[in-house]
Amino acid sequence: MSTTSLKLPDELKQKASAAAMDLGVTPHAFMVEAIRKATLAAEKQAAFLNDAEAARAATLKSGLGYAADEVHQHLRDRIQKKMDAASKKKTVAPTKLTAKPWRA
Repeated sequence: MSTTSLKLPDELKQKASAAAMDLGVTPHAFMVEAIRKATLAAEKQAAFLNDAEAARAATLKSGLGYAADEVHQHLRDRIQKKMDAASKKKTVAPTKLTAKPWRA
């Protein structure tokens, strides 16, 4: 494992140390995890952008696409179909709620 030195502003170092203490880890472990999460997020964003560029290129090459209003209607129809199926599965009668005092 290689060693890297970070120069942090005092305020950020104090916040990181406090957050690490709250989580029950060392400041070092907290910073390593923060860097790992930031790296993963950057990789996911890069992959997303690459996928978007490839999809755009394929669309431009094929000349085919979908009208936005038709896509929106298709999605609404799919959502409604799922909601209808879910409501058919749930045949339990609704429970009648009665307010009760919760203070002793």
